[in-house]
Amino acid sequence: MAKNGDMPVQERKWKLPLFIFFKDARHVFKLDALGLEILQIAFPAALALAADPIASLIDTAFVGRLGPVPLAAVGVSIAIFNQASKVTIFPLVSITTSFVAEEDTVGRINREALEDENTEKISAKKNEMKQLTLEDVVLENLEEGLDTICEMKELMPEEDFKTTSYKSPTVTTSSPKNKAKLKKEKRHIPSASTAILLGCILGILQTIFLIFLAKPILSFMGVKSGSPMLNPAQRYLTLRALGAPAVLLSLAMQGVFRGFKDTRTPLYATVAGDSLNIILDPILIFVCHLGVNGAAIAHVLSQYLISVILLCKLMQKVDLLPPSVKDLQFSRFLKNGFLLLARVIAVTFCVTLAASLAARLGTTPMAAFQICLQVWMTSSLLSDGLAVAGQAILACAFAEKDYEKAKAVAARVLQMGFVLGLGLAVVVGLGLQFGSGIFTKDKNVVHLISIGIPFVAATQPINSLAFVFDGVNFGASDFIYSAYSMVLVSVVSIASLFLLWKSHGFVGIWFALTIYMGLRAFAGIWRMGTGTGPWRFLRGQSWK
Repeated sequence: MAKNGDMPVQERKWKLPLFIFFKDARHVFKLDALGLEILQIAFPAALALAADPIASLIDTAFVGRLGPVPLAAVGVSIAIFNQASKVTIFPLVSITTSFVAEEDTVGRINREALEDENTEKISAKKNEMKQLTLEDVVLENLEEGLDTICEMKELMPEEDFKTTSYKSPTVTTSSPKNKAKLKKEKRHIPSASTAILLGCILGILQTIFLIFLAKPILSFMGVKSGSPMLNPAQRYLTLRALGAPAVLLSLAMQGVFRGFKDTRTPLYATVAGDSLNIILDPILIFVCHLGVNGAAIAHVLSQYLISVILLCKLMQKVDLLPPSVKDLQFSRFLKNGFLLLARVIAVTFCVTLAASLAARLGTTPMAAFQICLQVWMTSSLLSDGLAVAGQAILACAFAEKDYEKAKAVAARVLQMGFVLGLGLAVVVGLGLQFGSGIFTKDKNVVHLISIGIPFVAATQPINSLAFVFDGVNFGASDFIYSAYSMVLVSVVSIASLFLLWKSHGFVGIWFALTIYMGLRAFAGIWRMGTGTGPWRFLRGQSWK
């Protein structure tokens, strides 16, 4: 009978693990070991992800006091810088988290196996030596002559001599003290060194790109020559570009810490850096009269502070200098990085196209769309925290070949993501319904926002699943499927955007974005639900 694993092909043919998504669903709120591990990673990660947008909002509030022109100029420049950083760094961060988690887990397993092997050898040797009697010692030393025995009798009393057992040489045992010493030793993680080096290179390239092409890029964004926004926008973008190496380096190191399941250190570093930014903003903008230049300088200094903190902490844990260039994994990073780069471009193009089509409807629809879009995307930060947790834990589970844990982790984070999405649907729906006046006083804009609320709120569970599935796929190192499926989703979504925009305008755009997020979630459900790719092991296991 033909076999695949431990089960016959005929039995496996119709066995699809679709119900993995409902496995132990009653325990979704249970604070067991797995639930606590997920929350300990997800909560600090979500806070760290939210810290920077909050700091940007405070930046905007300070710059807004300078007038509408500086505010608009800074807004355009921030959009350009963030987009360039996202396209550059997102693939690197995602890959780094998975690779570091895998290498750290494999290294830990190897160290523990070697330690256990040494302990067993030492224990066996000790037991063997303890069993040696005086007669054994005498027999082994007969060849050395009777003089040796006489000397031994003279050196110790007869009674002690009879009871003395042979002692083994001093050896290093696996005592708690030695284990603590091993934990303090720096780990050799080639992926960490590779990620940091790539982050520095990409940051320098981004700086050069933004400084020398600032004016053409701003022109492409609609800030033409003669516009009052051009000079402040160009100055701000040029100064912010000087901080690109720090931004990309800090994000690369955050990927390393996430691979260690440590999201608290990046949170502390981010809070410290953003606090410095908030303190320096009023000083440089108003006291030193630097205007938008002061806002840019404050942000750059804060990013370098974050990088220094993370680098100092990382150097305590990891040997960042590999023994040889061969240890660096450029080919592995570049291969998977280009796949995720295609994915990021596909994602970015869909959202950018939706904004562009909304702008063609006029100022009022664009204003309403921008407010709804920002709320729609900002609410995803909490889901991203779960995605980070799922990726880190799954990468370790796959490295250990602990498929039972992989199954449990995937099910739990997806269930938590769906429940989180339901909660966000209520909060976002009520928040926009009663709080839209915070963003604008224009009645027409408020009316269009009310039309978009059902879409923004109802898609929250779908969005949460889609974002968490990203982390699940990355944790399984399923980068090829993530890239190709996203490109296919984008092609369908772009077609629906054009068709629905022409026929239903503002509502049509939101229908298309709902289709877009639904297809992203479906792509993840299909991969796991059919037990293909890295999830093939699901088809060979029975549910308990």
